[in-house]
Parts: sequence; structure tokens; C-alpha cells
Amino acid sequence: QVQLVESGGGLVQAGGSLKLSCAASAHTVSSYTMGWFRQAPGKEREFVAAIGWSGDTTFYANSVKGRFTISRDNAKNTVYLQMNSLKPEDTANYYCNAGTHGSGSTWFAGGYWGQGTQVTVSS
Repeated sequence: QVQLVESGGGLVQAGGSLKLSCAASAHTVSSYTMGWFRQAPGKEREFVAAIGWSGDTTFYANSVKGRFTISRDNAKNTVYLQMNSLKPEDTANYYCNAGTHGSGSTWFAGGYWGQGTQVTVSS
């Protein structure tokens, strides 16, 4: 069983930055593609970013490309999401996911989720 715990969310002004972390309970996540998804009130959960098991390949939703950076440290069983130039439309609950799969602009969640961390961007 894989447990994921997100942290680093908070309230920030537009144009600011936040760095989210996702700590995994098991070292086996080092073999998973990991992803971040987000869900705003009244909207469906959407893909944000994914990173391959080695960290060499990354993928982003068009809405965050150039502003967000996903990374991982397999020695620490941790995945990160650096978010810069934040916009009010980035406000959402952000979820870490293990087993994310897909290609191009189409990505699907794997079977393991964290509890989420709230990001609020004020204008």
C-alpha cells in the first residue's frame, strides 16, 4: 500500500510562488511515474504535470507550461511541484498521484492519491 502526503500549499498573491511536496511511504514509488492533479470548486479534477520514474522526462498541461516545474528525489521518496507566476485561476486543491499514465496532452491518474493541499491565489 502506497501512502502519499502533500504539503506546501497556502495563500499567495498573484505572481507569487509556492513549492508543493509529496512524500511517499514506500520506496517502490521510485518505479512509478508520478503526477500532480488539481481540482477547483465546481470543476473536474485535471492533470497538471507528470514525471517519469527516473526524473528525465516531464510533461505539463498547457495551462501551466513554462510556470510550473515537476521534479523528484527518489532517495527521499518525494516529488515536488514548483509553481511560479501563480494566477488566480491556479486556485485549487492539488493532489499527488502515483501511477500516472498517458502521453502527449492526455493523462490519466493511477491508483494512489494523497489527501490534497489547498493552493489559493489572490488577485
